[in-house]
Amino acid sequence: MGYHAERVAYLRTFAPWIVYAAFPTQYWRWSALLAAGIALAGIAHQRRAGRDWDALVLEIGSAVFFAVITVVAFADPGTGLHDYTPALANAVLAVVAGASLALRVPFTLSIAKQSAPREFWEQPLFIRTAYVLTSVWAASFALGAVALAALAHAPTPRTVVQALTFAIPMLFTVRYVARVRDRARALAARPVSRG
Repeated sequence: MGYHAERVAYLRTFAPWIVYAAFPTQYWRWSALLAAGIALAGIAHQRRAGRDWDALVLEIGSAVFFAVITVVAFADPGTGLHDYTPALANAVLAVVAGASLALRVPFTLSIAKQSAPREFWEQPLFIRTAYVLTSVWAASFALGAVALAALAHAPTPRTVVQALTFAIPMLFTVRYVARVRDRARALAARPVSRG
């Protein structure tokens, strides 16, 4: 269940952002509206599943961002802000990820809890892993925001940077979690020394 469930949880969490990025730029109004709808539906689904509000920091940030972008996009479709929405999206994600760290509820912790057995949730290694992963995601989003602002008028490189800001931390997450699990298994398998 582990790896597959984690990947599904990450895809579900980032679905609004993926949908928004996947639409051609000329349809940004509709992609923002669809992303806002997906974010709100995700929050409703998670709340029905019993998730607390503090575990939905990223989902709430996503819904607010896409609601604001939708209003701006429909109010002024030709706004110069449009070219900078990928950079703004990454900046918002960086702020939300950073806020989740500051509030001591790293957003990756809530994602991990969707696939990890409850007995692991309070273990220091589990919690520390969430802090490391959230920090990597926050750094990737922050660097992506800067790069995307610089590439605001260059669609092809901008698309590559957008993909990398998600792909790099996702790859890191998969590898880091595998390494942590291997280390935890090795520690559990060691014989207990009797003093």
